[in-house]
Amino acid sequence: MIKETRVENGRLRGIQCADPRIIAYKGVPFAAPPVGKNRWRAPQPAEDWEGVLDCARFKPISLQVVPGSQHNIYEREWNVDPDIEMSEDCLYLNVWTPAKTKDEKLPVFVWFFGGGLQEGNTQEMEFNGERIARRGVVVVTVNYRLNVFGFLAHPWISAEAPDFPTNFGNLDQRYGLLWVQRNIAAFGGDPDNVTIGGQSAGAGSVQTQLASPLNKGLFHKAVIMSGTFLASYGGHAPGGKILLKDAEEKGAELFDYLGFKSLDEARAMPAEELNRKYIEWNQSRPMPENAPLHLVFETTVDGNFCVDGVTECMREGRYMHMPLIIGGTLDEFHNKLSVDTDAEFEEKAGKLFGKDAEGFLRLTAGKDLAERIAKSEFSPVEAGARVIMDAARAAGRPEKIFYYQFDADIPGWDDPGAFHSVDLWFFFETLASCWRPFTGEHYDLAEKMCSYWANFFKTGDPNGCGRGGEQLPEWKSYNESGAAMRFIHDAKMGSPADEDELTKFLVARELK
Repeated sequence: MIKETRVENGRLRGIQCADPRIIAYKGVPFAAPPVGKNRWRAPQPAEDWEGVLDCARFKPISLQVVPGSQHNIYEREWNVDPDIEMSEDCLYLNVWTPAKTKDEKLPVFVWFFGGGLQEGNTQEMEFNGERIARRGVVVVTVNYRLNVFGFLAHPWISAEAPDFPTNFGNLDQRYGLLWVQRNIAAFGGDPDNVTIGGQSAGAGSVQTQLASPLNKGLFHKAVIMSGTFLASYGGHAPGGKILLKDAEEKGAELFDYLGFKSLDEARAMPAEELNRKYIEWNQSRPMPENAPLHLVFETTVDGNFCVDGVTECMREGRYMHMPLIIGGTLDEFHNKLSVDTDAEFEEKAGKLFGKDAEGFLRLTAGKDLAERIAKSEFSPVEAGARVIMDAARAAGRPEKIFYYQFDADIPGWDDPGAFHSVDLWFFFETLASCWRPFTGEHYDLAEKMCSYWANFFKTGDPNGCGRGGEQLPEWKSYNESGAAMRFIHDAKMGSPADEDELTKFLVARELK
């Protein structure tokens, strides 16, 4: 077991996990603290340290809304600690390794958490990498800057650093990947066999990294979980194309609100005060229709790191082609044309579908209003996945895509359904940390899901054996089958669960 190791900046000491054969290194610095002159600047090299750095505890999470203060399902699920330490000094990563020696060249999995680029952290209990590491994988979870600290744009910043004027949180993720390339061999990992993965905004980040021309050779496979939003419909969603000039206007609006006269003055404001005032300003703004979060500052087209909207890049094949897992939960976020009259229905359909509204209305013609509205409910996550996969399939692109749908029965007094993010408990096989009364079949399903993903990290194909050596049910690629692996109470290939006319219409429209 590698209980101590040396990386480029100094020596590290890890800690044994519940399984003592797994060693965790928590709170490893991978970049300089993004404070003072480094606020709103691309990540800079970490400094060397003397002696051995004790990596037994997580470091502070990124500044954000206080966990536990919003009273939603995610705060019942995992954002449970309002006293968790937060800091602008947050560029740390965590490593779980099962390697006994440094020359094992184990596959590496690098994880980016979700939260709309506004919140979230690597300390969330579902992200414990131990169970994946037990399957012979080195796991890395990377913290990154969020909200106003990670994604602000402003003309002053653009003038100072035209190559990297924004997207600091995405650049933090990339810097973590560069660190992995240089250092992961010290933990028994193989820098030539790296998979990146993320869920929700973390999955959006994966797609952003896939589409960046700066990332060639940094990773070799990717997992995209519940992050393929079809941003054209139902209000703004992650993945929409945001131009730098528009993002700069929002940044200028915030600076005017705060009364800043210079960039130095903005960088001098204490981080906690800036976080509080940003939240106040953000929450005072009108919420965009159907948006799950106030996404004021997010990934922006800067012409260098991010060259176009992620939806366009993925649909048109302008990304690094490699094996992919794509999927999500069946309930996710569903959009609905909530109207009271036929006239309102037609008006809103016109706004959503533009010149194709007539085709949509023909699709629903002859049905009464209740049926029309029922048919108008769709998942932009699911539709987004279909667009990416069908475009790749039609173009004959070389990457194999493995498609999944998660629809397990989720217990609990809140009867939540297969809600957005619940599959994380299963993929990381961390159900024992959840308050929900999971039973044996849930644990069995989690074992299969975790094994499929670990197989994918090793070979680019999820097929193979589970932890007990049993052969897993075959998971055919979407390229060859057009089918999904359905995770319900077991794992079984089948037709996608939502072959409704509206999803087909939306996907066909997007692929025109």
